[in-house]
Amino acid sequence: MDVQTLRAEAFKALHARDGAFVIPNPWDAGSAKLLASLGFEALATTSAGLAFSLGRPDAEAALSLDETLDNASAIVDATPLPVAADLENGFGEQPEVCAQTILSAAEAGLVGGSIEDASGRSEAPIYDFALSVARVRAAVAAARSLPFPFMLCARAENLLHGRLDLDDTIKRLQAYAEAGADVLYAPGLRTVDEVRAVVQALAPKPVNVLMGMPGMALSVNQLQDLGVKRISVGSSLARAALGAFERAALEIRDQGTFGYGEQALPFARLNDLFRR
Repeated sequence: MDVQTLRAEAFKALHARDGAFVIPNPWDAGSAKLLASLGFEALATTSAGLAFSLGRPDAEAALSLDETLDNASAIVDATPLPVAADLENGFGEQPEVCAQTILSAAEAGLVGGSIEDASGRSEAPIYDFALSVARVRAAVAAARSLPFPFMLCARAENLLHGRLDLDDTIKRLQAYAEAGADVLYAPGLRTVDEVRAVVQALAPKPVNVLMGMPGMALSVNQLQDLGVKRISVGSSLARAALGAFERAALEIRDQGTFGYGEQALPFARLNDLFRR
């Protein structure tokens, strides 16, 4: 088998084995190498992390497909791990655009990717139900046309856009599962009861839960006990890095001291890591 197929088979196996696994979200090749060195088994890109690193906002069509896939390809090349991509809304409304995006993602070396039902329009932030299902169905068909297993994750974005309707969110996820999505994901779940409801409604399909958000304090073991299969952290690692950067800069500006350097990763460790 070629390298991409080996990665794809390994990624599929993570979703089939017992227990939960964490799939952290690097925003560039360096953060990907650091995560791989810590023993994580798979990685997923973050659109927000990439956007912030470029000085742009997230979820406002600030990133092009080419920029997204160039970033993803750099992350793929940085480690031997399977990599899935945050493909936002598929970079187009029509189902055939979503399908082509999946094919382009595979060409970039990815072995998984997510398609969300957020439109990017403030007046109608979530796509119509029928269109949303058709978009997932087209993405699934594209994934199935590939010569290796591409794990297609379908995202229901209600909770991130002020539509706090868990019943509609579950209805959408169930329809995406019936359309063939391999993994289901509703970012913004905040309580044990919400997580349990989604997992039970979609069983035995694997469910991804987003952590690293304020107000969501469940551990890996707790999520595993609830039946969650995959745990991602979205932009939170990028935000944590930027938070440390800001605190260091404020120390310099406001106190005229440089104590932050005591907490920084040693130069030699990073240099050795990136030499490999």
